Amino acid sequence: MTWSERVVVRDGVRLVCRDWGGPGQPVVLLHGLAGHAGEWDVAARRLSPRYRVVAVDQRGHGAGERHPRDVSRAAYVADVIAVVEQLALRRPVLVGQSLGGHTAMLTAAAHPGVVRVLVLVEAGPGGPNPDGPVDIGGWLDSWPTPFPSREAAAAFLGGGRVGAGWAAGLEEREGGEGGEGGWWPRFDRDVMVRSLAENARRSFWQEWGQVACPTLAVLAQSSFIPAREADEMLRQRPETVSLSIPGTGHDLHLEQPETLHTALSVFLEGLT
Repeated sequence: MTWSERVVVRDGVRLVCRDWGGPGQPVVLLHGLAGHAGEWDVAARRLSPRYRVVAVDQRGHGAGERHPRDVSRAAYVADVIAVVEQLALRRPVLVGQSLGGHTAMLTAAAHPGVVRVLVLVEAGPGGPNPDGPVDIGGWLDSWPTPFPSREAAAAFLGGGRVGAGWAAGLEEREGGEGGEGGWWPRFDRDVMVRSLAENARRSFWQEWGQVACPTLAVLAQSSFIPAREADEMLRQRPETVSLSIPGTGHDLHLEQPETLHTALSVFLEGLT
């Protein structure tokens, strides 16, 4: 099964979705910061025989609006609701990795009647993290763009499935008129940094406590989520199902999409 492109416009901002179709419960997939909808292709292909799967290029990312003025957490949440409403995705499962997981969590907290299930992949209430925007900006500044090839980008961005997943989000540009040819990110560095502003200032424990739907938290063995944060998540909401996937890092959805698919499928089937 392949996907078709669906465009959702909210408040003048263009969002682009990969709609994999599928017969059952809607599943909405949200990538992390500087990511793209294609990161979910392997998982989406496996889920689509049973579920209606939609992966979103969020504002500022991928094929979506490149320079949105509003990159607040509330804007990202409102975009998810717009996708759900405009594509008629009734009571979806929200699956998000990293900042996409944070967006999914905030959406479930603010719209309990909309979200049926929440799945966090390497995501949590976090913060405050005042160094976050600077660290991300420095990392993005280290990219030797433009890359001469997608293969060179994949090698720089970690190699293997992780590097290939990140490199798949790049676009090829022709040289000329002052522009340098090669492979470039499909996002603006400053938009990415601004998207982390609220996470730098505060944590979101109150919102975590407001989530009322069944929740699965999937962590990496080498997780970005500190152990004390994961422990506190389970202390506050002990009904949360949590698991760690051995041999993985923050981009576990790229490293082991099959294992993630199995965990997600078992969890969803258990709910029914």
